[in-house]
Amino acid sequence: MKTENIVQTKSYAFAVRVVRLYQHLSVKKKEFVLSKQLLRSGTSIGANIEEALGGQSRADFLSKLSIAYKEAREAGYWLRLLRDTDYLSDTEFNSIYPDAEELCRIIGSIQKSTKSKDTRFRNS
Repeated sequence: MKTENIVQTKSYAFAVRVVRLYQHLSVKKKEFVLSKQLLRSGTSIGANIEEALGGQSRADFLSKLSIAYKEAREAGYWLRLLRDTDYLSDTEFNSIYPDAEELCRIIGSIQKSTKSKDTRFRNS
């Protein structure tokens, strides 16, 4: 029996929410540039986690995880910018932004624990 992978599940759910938010912003608000950036970074998190899980080595795993972490931070940036330029209400922002922060924390924790298990990464 396969156990649930929390980061895989949460990154996929976040991607679904980002796609729906992009649809809302492009149809209702006619905003295409910032929301497209959010769409790219927000869906890339889960894609890179999937690649990490299929990694050929611990170094490959960490490399893809590092990209996922950067994409999660970038998604947070676009969400803050969309809020601060009034494309997102505080309610909309507060509904999704904590998920981006949580993904950063989870991915960062996985990176740290993976590095601590491998002496090659202890000083990185």
